[in-house]
Amino acid sequence: MDDQTRIELEAAAFRRLREHLMEKRTDVQNIDMMNLAGFCRNCLSRWYQEAANERGIEMGKEEAREIFYGMPYEQWKAEHQTEASAEKQDAFKTAFAQNVGKDG
Repeated sequence: MDDQTRIELEAAAFRRLREHLMEKRTDVQNIDMMNLAGFCRNCLSRWYQEAANERGIEMGKEEAREIFYGMPYEQWKAEHQTEASAEKQDAFKTAFAQNVGKDG
């Protein structure tokens, strides 16, 4: 497989993951994703921002989130985010320390 085809397939897979998380599984909370998988929608938007910045494209956290979420992040939270239990919040602290620090 040539590099261009690989890049296009990777981009298509990313778009499908984004669509799945943003349109089909809005019920899955970021904190649950982070606690179980070590990443969440915010991580994906941060990785998008970092990729843009590495290519010389100025993009801040909120801009990247709005691109990824398809709306301002505060709107997403108001429409889809629920309150996390104390147990989930404690688990998040561990998951965040174990995963986010590893990749930036």
